[in-house]
Amino acid sequence: MTTKKTTVITIYQKLLTMITNFDIPPGYRLTESQLADYFTTSRTPIRAALQRLETEGHVFVRAKQGCFVRNIDLERISDYYDIRLELEIFAVRLAGNLVHKGAIRTLLEQWQPDEYFYGSQTSTQLKEAEEIFHINLADITGNKVLPDYLRDINDRIRVVRYQGWPDQKSVDDTYREHFNICKYILDDETDKAIDEMVNHIKKSKELSNRISLSQIYQNKTNPFA
Repeated sequence: MTTKKTTVITIYQKLLTMITNFDIPPGYRLTESQLADYFTTSRTPIRAALQRLETEGHVFVRAKQGCFVRNIDLERISDYYDIRLELEIFAVRLAGNLVHKGAIRTLLEQWQPDEYFYGSQTSTQLKEAEEIFHINLADITGNKVLPDYLRDINDRIRVVRYQGWPDQKSVDDTYREHFNICKYILDDETDKAIDEMVNHIKKSKELSNRISLSQIYQNKTNPFA
């Protein structure tokens, strides 16, 4: 049986995914009636879902105008990358201190560069796998808070993180870098693992810094048409 709470969570999660994947463009006006039609539900769960999105900063309300998807602040996204870098370094340090590293070995085996063939995964699968690698590494450390912080930052930078990705070179580089990070951790060479992670994150940030708002906004249409 579908409860009111379940409906709100489902709507919230769907809208959050659409916003963070840029299926709903920044500045887009969201109306309760439009969303109620789209989700075939009443306005009450729509209102509750929008309130949660507003609390988390994904949408904002203008007096007498309505609810809008937050605009993109590229400078702010750059700041999020800086925080992400520190969190990723922390994750590597914690992983390097683990006594039992079987989970790291399992992660390494998933990113064998010699066993990957470009085109064997869809773009969506590659993007999901890239994010999951970092979340899994954070999970392995045993820190209960770290994965949630990384997920939150991923939601906020995803709109620029994967612009123009994945091309073959960047995917090949990603496989090699993920593999090397795990290999260095397994070999108790934490400093080298940190250097590899820093290089990995900085490359992503540099790419995002070259993206313009016009590139992000192009070809975006009404998601509810």
